[in-house]
Amino acid sequence: MTLPTGAMRKILRELKNREKHMVRLLGDFVRCESPSHNKAAVDRFGAIVAREWRRRGAKVRILRNSSRGNHVRAEVWLGRGRRPRRQLMVLGHMDTVYPLGTLAKMPFRVSGGRAWGPGTFDMKGGLVLALFAVDALKATGIKPNKRLVFFWNSDEEIGSESSRRAIEREARRSDAVLVLEPSFGLDGRLKTARKGVGGAEIVVTGRSAHAGVDPEKGVNAVHELSLQIQRMMKLNDPRRGITVQATVVAGGTVSNVIPAHARAELDIRYSRMADAASLQRQLRRLRPILKGARVEIRAERSRPPLERTAATRALFRQAQSLMRELGLQLGEAATGGGSDGNLTAALGVPTLDGLGAVGDNPHNPREHVLIRALPQRAALIAGLLASL
Repeated sequence: MTLPTGAMRKILRELKNREKHMVRLLGDFVRCESPSHNKAAVDRFGAIVAREWRRRGAKVRILRNSSRGNHVRAEVWLGRGRRPRRQLMVLGHMDTVYPLGTLAKMPFRVSGGRAWGPGTFDMKGGLVLALFAVDALKATGIKPNKRLVFFWNSDEEIGSESSRRAIEREARRSDAVLVLEPSFGLDGRLKTARKGVGGAEIVVTGRSAHAGVDPEKGVNAVHELSLQIQRMMKLNDPRRGITVQATVVAGGTVSNVIPAHARAELDIRYSRMADAASLQRQLRRLRPILKGARVEIRAERSRPPLERTAATRALFRQAQSLMRELGLQLGEAATGGGSDGNLTAALGVPTLDGLGAVGDNPHNPREHVLIRALPQRAALIAGLLASL
């Protein structure tokens, strides 16, 4: 769908008039802390998000689960008559990495043209943008020809285990997925490629013995583990976008006992889905090096990569075109971090990521968003919803 001439400028004017309201709502969102592991806290915030969507006439459904926070699905149809079968999906998360009580040390504040606080950038700013994008479409009378489904999950920061199936189910019904994760850099680049993220645990069993009296009777699990980690480091291939890092290591009990047990967690990232199977095969081939040691590999569920496909490029070009109508430039970037956009892209659904707030320092005491960019980003989201 082609937008009428001047539509994007009309949308942006509307949103600039609402900038203070955007900041005020962002403050409300940030002040409701929502750490991933605290179900009650995430559910409190989810109820606030659901309320905001109901105020806008959305059909809201709470997807309840017992293990993590509930997820929120809001459906909006701005046209007339029956809702069409075709839909666009807007995807994001309500959880943050910050524990309860962070606000006491890191309160929400506005200073220097920026809004500061835990979760402002990753990604409560994105949740605000979605709401105001719909407000702008309503106020300007611009009607998308597809129904809009906004899916906010509660566990993205810890792997989306409880929401993955629902995300994938919704994505399969959608013509495209717009992910409101934070943008890349202070120039607001979109993310057209993300590495796949996997994990594994190496568990080594040896045999304990007195380290001074009869060390020859022992099998040192820590020694075996160190040799296995050296093996794993050889899998790093920066040119192919493959990184393997040992991130958490544990072993031993006291200093004069040869350790019988040791373990290490691995962070594994790759740019191409074709490399995932090869990495898994190499993990499964690990065999003990020290006589008498046993090695077990426990693989974790992973996020596949978001590869820069022709469909992704087409979505990005559309976003670029919309921003050019506003006299603004829009770039793209690849990143090693994963998001739920990885899940939808792996299904073959056209996915564009990094459409959220412009700012810096996610997961950091200096986390913030640029206030002047809020209307611009909301206008871009509104334009994509109306034109795809």
